[in-house]
Amino acid sequence: MLQASVLFSVSSLGLCLLGAIYAQDQAPLPAPAPPPVLENRGAPLVAPYSCSAEDIRAGGLSCTEDEPCAIFLEISAVDSNGHRILAAGNIHSESVTLSSVLLTSDDDGKTWTEAYPPIRSAGLDRIQFLDSQNGWISGGELSPLPRNPFFLITSDGGNSWRQRPLFNEEADNRFGAVQQVSFSRTGASAVVDRGQGSEVRYVLFESNDAGDTWQIRQESSKPIALPHPFAPSATWRERPDAATKSSIIERRVPGGWQPVASFAVRLAPCVPPQ
Repeated sequence: MLQASVLFSVSSLGLCLLGAIYAQDQAPLPAPAPPPVLENRGAPLVAPYSCSAEDIRAGGLSCTEDEPCAIFLEISAVDSNGHRILAAGNIHSESVTLSSVLLTSDDDGKTWTEAYPPIRSAGLDRIQFLDSQNGWISGGELSPLPRNPFFLITSDGGNSWRQRPLFNEEADNRFGAVQQVSFSRTGASAVVDRGQGSEVRYVLFESNDAGDTWQIRQESSKPIALPHPFAPSATWRERPDAATKSSIIERRVPGGWQPVASFAVRLAPCVPPQ
């Protein structure tokens, strides 16, 4: 009886330990820290960026404490959806693109946050909303050469975005950049330019589900023209300002342009992490 009691106790202890381990494994992961909020107080805002060892490795940078690498912000596109303003572009060194950047403001430019995590080696260059809920942003990897073009797509007004590639995983050649694009609520078309020297330079992609999946419809050595391609916003623009060394985001108003916010072009330099 004593031996059976001991065995029962040991078994119970083992089950308790297993239960504790299982409960620990099933415990929810801590929520990621919210993106920092940038408050517009008149001076140029500094986009959130912290150079990492992986940035240095992936970009092939030669940064040291004595000679840090200069880092810059480039705003390529600005648009709005109601009260929400979006500014898209990239963060780069003097020689290589490090990551995409997508900034948003829901209070007319008073505060800004990152709307989507940075995508390594990529840049964003077009923004368009079809209505209050549906919109897209075009992008692609830029370093060392343009490749893997993609779209960020929203169906909830820009509260969340999902990334969708043009080339599928089986594609042998994913080089190229989006040259033209046309979206509707149900379909989309995009022309990719693979660059000079490509055997087939231009590729027409089409989507029947508003950009979630894409298929190649045409390949040509001559340019392909879409009937109604995207046109940049006539309401918003980015203007470089040498005096403040910033990119000024402006909105068209009767009689001219009104500054809404500005972002410093030069960011904190990149040095090897300690």
